[in-house]
Amino acid sequence: MPLDYTTLELLRLNHPAWRLLRAQHAPLVASFLHRVFIVPNVRNLSQADLVETLEDELFALREQLGAETFPGTAQGYLNDWAENDKGWLRKFYPPGTDEPHFDLTPATEKALAWLENLSERAFVGTESRLLTLFALLRQMSEGSQTDPQVRIAELHKRRNDIDAEIARILAGDMPLLDDTALKDRFQQFLQLARELLADFREVEHNFRTLDRRVRERIALWEGTKGALLEEIMGERDAIADSDQGKSFQAFWDFLMSQSRQEELSRLLEQVLSLPPIAAMHPETRLLRVHYDWLEAGEYTQRTVARLSEQLRRFLDDQAWLENRRIMDILHGIENHALALREQYPSGHVMPLAETSATIDLPLERPLYRAPHKALITDMVPGEGDADVDTAALYAQVVVDRTELTRNIRQELQNRSQISLAEVVAHHPLRHGLVELVAYLQLAGEWPGTAVDDEVREQIHWLTDEGIMRRATLPRILLLRT
Repeated sequence: MPLDYTTLELLRLNHPAWRLLRAQHAPLVASFLHRVFIVPNVRNLSQADLVETLEDELFALREQLGAETFPGTAQGYLNDWAENDKGWLRKFYPPGTDEPHFDLTPATEKALAWLENLSERAFVGTESRLLTLFALLRQMSEGSQTDPQVRIAELHKRRNDIDAEIARILAGDMPLLDDTALKDRFQQFLQLARELLADFREVEHNFRTLDRRVRERIALWEGTKGALLEEIMGERDAIADSDQGKSFQAFWDFLMSQSRQEELSRLLEQVLSLPPIAAMHPETRLLRVHYDWLEAGEYTQRTVARLSEQLRRFLDDQAWLENRRIMDILHGIENHALALREQYPSGHVMPLAETSATIDLPLERPLYRAPHKALITDMVPGEGDADVDTAALYAQVVVDRTELTRNIRQELQNRSQISLAEVVAHHPLRHGLVELVAYLQLAGEWPGTAVDDEVREQIHWLTDEGIMRRATLPRILLLRT
C-alpha cells in the first residue's frame, strides 16, 4: 500500500490503531489490554472479570497519579473502548449467555505489537533473518521448478552437502552456534510466535466481516432465494479457496499432527535448557506455545463453524416466512436499521407506553402457617403383595467415572495426547452409550482438550443382545497436562 498523503490522512482519521496511539489515555488503554489479553494469550473475557481487573488498575494509578487522573468508571471506559468511534475492543454476547464479553480487535493488536517494537532490544540480530530469507527463496525456487532434472540436480547437491557435513563431524570438526547466534535466532522465534497468535484474530475478524456482509445482503435482497443462496455459497467458497484460507487450513493440518506436536515439545524443551537462552530468562509459557497456537486455532475454527450454523438458521427463517406483508415489514425495519447504523438519531426513537400496570398488594400474601406434624402410632405395617419382580433392582447400570479417568491417564503416560476413539479402542465400552456419555463428560472437564470438527471418528460397542452399535463423533483429543 503506498504511503501517500491521502492514504495516511484516511488512516489517521479512520484506523482504530492510529486512534489508539493518539488517544488521551493511550498508556492506560495499551498497558491494560496488553496485560490482560496479550501476555496470558486470552481470547475473550467476561464483562464482570474485565471490569474488576480494570477497577484494580484504576485504583492503583489514582493512588500514584492523583484521584482526578482517570475520573471515569471501569464500566464506562470499557464501553467507550468498544464503541465504533474507537474500535479497540469487540463487545459481543457468546451463545447461551446474556453477559457481554470483550475481545481485542486486530487493529488494537497491531498497535500493541508496534509499541512493543519501540523498546530497545539487547542487540539487533540480522544473521538469522538473512538465513530465513535465503531459506524462503530456496523453497519458492525449488517448489516452482517444473524441470525434473533441475530438481534432481538440486537434491543431489543437497545430499552431497549433507554427506560432507557428516564426514566433517566424524573427523571431529563439529561447528556449534555461539551465544550471539543462539540469542539472535531465539529473538526471531519469539517475534514470529507472537505474530502467529495475532494472525488468528485477524483471520477470525475477516470471517466475521464476511458473515456480516452476507447478512446485510440477505436483508436487502429483492431477487429469488435460489440466486441469493448461489451468491452466498460462492463467497463462502471464495474465502475457503483464498490464499488466506488455504494457508490457515495448511497450518491447522500441520499443527494437528501428533508427531509434529511431539517434535515441537522436544525442540522447545531442548532449546530453553541451553545456557545462553536460559540466561535471557524466557517465559515458562513458551514451553506450551504450540498449545497456545492450537487453542487459538481451535477457537477460530469454532467461530467459523458457529457463524456458518447461525447463517444456516438465518436462511431457514427466510424460507419459513411465507407472508409477504410480514416480509415487507421486516425488510423495512432492517433497511432503516442499516441506514442508521453509523449515525444514531437523537432523542427517543420509538417510545412504547405501558399497556397495563402490574400491581402487587402486600395484604394478598398469605400469613405464615406452621407445618402440620403427623402422628405415627406403633402399628405393624401390613404386608403387601409378594409378587414383586426384584430383577429391576439388579439391572441398574452404574458407570465408574474413576475407572474411566484411570483409563485415560494410563493411555497418556507414554503419549502427549490421545483421541477418545483410541481410548475406547483400548478399553472397550461395557455399558454402551451410557459409558460413552460419561467419557464425553470427562473430556469436557479434562484440563487439556481439543476438538477437530473437520475429522470424524467412529466408536463401536456390542450390546447385550449381540447388536453392534456405532457412534460418529468429531475427533476429541485429550492432552497430557
